[in-house]
Parts: sequence; C-alpha cells; structure tokens
Amino acid sequence: MCKQERKDPAGNPIWDALDHNRKYMIILDMYLTMLSVILGGILNMLFVKTNFYKKYKYPIDCNRKFRDGKRIFGDNKTWIGIVSMIVCCILSQVFIGFICNAFNINNHNQIYRFYENKVGVNVLTGFLFGFMYMLFELPNSFIKRRLDIECGKTNTNIIGKLFFVIDQIDSLIGVMLILVIFAKISWKQYFAYIFIGGFTHIMVNLFLYKIKVRRNV
Repeated sequence: MCKQERKDPAGNPIWDALDHNRKYMIILDMYLTMLSVILGGILNMLFVKTNFYKKYKYPIDCNRKFRDGKRIFGDNKTWIGIVSMIVCCILSQVFIGFICNAFNINNHNQIYRFYENKVGVNVLTGFLFGFMYMLFELPNSFIKRRLDIECGKTNTNIIGKLFFVIDQIDSLIGVMLILVIFAKISWKQYFAYIFIGGFTHIMVNLFLYKIKVRRNV
C-alpha cells in the first residue's frame, strides 16, 4: 500500500514528505513570505543613515542606567528607529502583496494561504513584523550592555562570537512567532525560518558593509 502524503491544516503537503524539488520550492516560498522583513530591514538601515534620523533619534531608555550603573539598552535603540522599522515593514509588505497579486503567486506566500491578500491584511502583517523585530532585539541589547559590549560592535572573544550569532537571529525569533500564530507553520518550519533568515541576515549585512552602509558585519 502506498504511503499517504500527510498535509497541514491548509491542505499543503508536510515538508518532510516532499521530494527535493518541492523542498527547494518551499525554501523559495519561505523567502517570499519573509521578504518584507528583509526589505524592511534594508530600508530601515538606509533610513538610520539619514540626517533626519540623526536629528530626531532619542534612545528608548532615555539615557537612564540600570542598577549596575550601565545603560539599559544604549544609544542604538531609539524611538524613531522602532517607528521607522515598523513603517518600512508595512511598506514592504504592501509592496510584496502587490507583487503577489500581479503575478498570481499568493499561494507561495504562507500568510496568504490563510488570509486574503488585501491592503489591510498587509498593513497589519507589516506592523506586527516590524514591531516584533524591534521588540526581540531589546533583550540582546540589554545583556550586551551588562557585558560591556559597545553598541553596534562585537567582541572577538568567545562571548563576542556567541553574540554575533545571536545578533543575526534575535529579531527573527519574534518575527517568526507571527507566522506560527497566523500562518500556522510548524515548529520545524519555525526553526528553519530562523536558520535561513539568520544566514540571509549575514549575507545582507555583508552586502551593506561592502557598499559602506554598515560599519561592520
């Protein structure tokens, strides 16, 4: 008797039951699903280099210090940075929604398998992506300040290498929870998103470093 193909609640075949070609297609689907976060991050990185950002940036910890006498989050976590990341993700998600509609590829975006591709859905999705992205960066910043790691820098010791990895995935941990809740992805896919997203984060940072948008990787 042939083994029956298992499917998720949306009727899509489960990942580990697929052949290699379908697995590659799922990876492409994953990239399309999180593309608004990638584009939003790039746009936000460009925005924080502008004079407008530099003029209005103000740290969310209001320059206050923790009981150890060190800054809570540091200068790089700002109110305007949070707002700009949310706005960039909203604009990117609306753009991705337009592209998916134009090329009839909504079924390749895991959000649109459960929700109709409309502006309102895209605005809400972009907002949640941007908000969770920034929210889940804060614990990392808090711990790094306790360890005397400067804002935007990574030490070369073993702790520094550990935080280099964490820097690539901290925000993704929060962003991908949105997909768990709204796109019903499995926990296996959740961790796959974090792995692929972390790798992509490094590649994007390398590119931005090469064109001198970032000062480090």
